[in-house]
Amino acid sequence: MAVGARSGHDEPEERPDGPADSPAQAQAGGGGGGTVDGGSGGDGEPGDGSDRAPRKQRSFWKELPLLIGIALILALLIKTFLVQAFSIPSDSMQDTLQRGDRVLVDKLTPWFGSTPERGEVVVFHDPGGWLEDQKPAEPNAAQKFLSFIGLMPSAEEKDLIKRVIATGGDTVECKKGGPVKVNGKALNEPYIYPGDSACDDMPFGPIKIPKGRIWVMGDHRQNSLDSRYHQELPGGGTVSDDKVVGRAFTIAWPLNRIDWLGIPGTFDQKGLNGMASTAPVAAGLAGAVPIVLWRRRRLTRPSDANEGTDLTREG
Repeated sequence: MAVGARSGHDEPEERPDGPADSPAQAQAGGGGGGTVDGGSGGDGEPGDGSDRAPRKQRSFWKELPLLIGIALILALLIKTFLVQAFSIPSDSMQDTLQRGDRVLVDKLTPWFGSTPERGEVVVFHDPGGWLEDQKPAEPNAAQKFLSFIGLMPSAEEKDLIKRVIATGGDTVECKKGGPVKVNGKALNEPYIYPGDSACDDMPFGPIKIPKGRIWVMGDHRQNSLDSRYHQELPGGGTVSDDKVVGRAFTIAWPLNRIDWLGIPGTFDQKGLNGMASTAPVAAGLAGAVPIVLWRRRRLTRPSDANEGTDLTREG
């Protein structure tokens, strides 16, 4: 016999052959609208688990090692591929950089084939023989670890920081009492340490910089053993682009010296680029070639048509 309500009736049908369900049976059958321990809802649908015990959260102290591990991995990746901090160990770049300054070096752009440009302040590995007489201080274990992950400048690597004056293909020179000249253009160097000359302590040139190499000089000219002082070494005082770690783009520490390390305007002067004078000629030739070819084709088309007509007539 059917149990429950039929469609179209306001009252439930009586059950003549059985006693009324007990409260326990009603609860088990779900007719009372309650829930059972299995989690079914009052409407007969499966429960959503809202009555389950809340999930116990992991203790902060258990998550802390994981957070530290992720932070260290990220720091190592940033130091390896993006940005690294370096400490200024000498006065060779005064007044632009002071001893003890921390600079951030862009290591990303070289991965995309970028090469050093004139005027940039760059960090580079010792090309060989530049730091033979200088022994770096022995760091302790904590310093080694922090420098490994990039949170502290390395004290063991033999790195230098100088300003790029000329790049591959340039001709650079400096006579006593005169300015530095690149491709015949005199540089106005306001970044030179006050009281210093451009190169009176070590005149040089003219020197043709090989492709793939740079000529570097310190801003404190009378206190910088730069390219001028290593002309007897392989490379003639120049540094290979492959030795460049990256460009120092900002002073990050101390806070009162935070500043951007831009490229001085003197390196943007017209004619400084040795290829600049030939660029208009090359552009003109590149544009003229298609025009000449198009004109020749146009001039030869009528003659070709006449020749074809004459041949037809003769045949």
